[in-house]
Amino acid sequence: MIKYLILFSLCLCTFSKTNPTIQTIDYVDLNKYLGRWYEIARYPTRFQSNNCRLVTAEYSLLENGRIKVVNTCWHSQFDGEIQSRANAKAWPSDDTNSKLKVRFFWPFTGDYWIVKLDKENYYYSVVSDPQMKYLWVLCREPKMESSVFDTIISFLDEKGFNTDKLIISPLHK
Repeated sequence: MIKYLILFSLCLCTFSKTNPTIQTIDYVDLNKYLGRWYEIARYPTRFQSNNCRLVTAEYSLLENGRIKVVNTCWHSQFDGEIQSRANAKAWPSDDTNSKLKVRFFWPFTGDYWIVKLDKENYYYSVVSDPQMKYLWVLCREPKMESSVFDTIISFLDEKGFNTDKLIISPLHK
């Protein structure tokens, strides 16, 4: 009987799949992080239309210390006609400021984890969640330098993200 329990336990260890996790960066200066970011690539989500290919995220500080989030989907050019817009509030959930909670509507919150960041210039940011279900690659410019994008893709591959799923901004291709 014990022999079968041990065999069963070994099978569970071999075939069970744990949720992968990723670590956030060690610290984010929120004042440097504020401002406009352009979406370079993302995983498809049920709450963000696949037809939405030109996206910006703007972060600004509110009087209460929280962060105002405005995600905008543009029809054909930035600063042209808007296809959709979503507003949210965010706040740090730890002292590193690399883990944030985001609320688009009460009572639901989501995790916004900054997993890679250009700490020197805040030129790019990579955002996910603890289960690596969501993924966004953001840049301060509508088109990211190819060498930087390639470095980010290598990082994501190394961490176990499926980069084949990425929807890439048409301006970056």
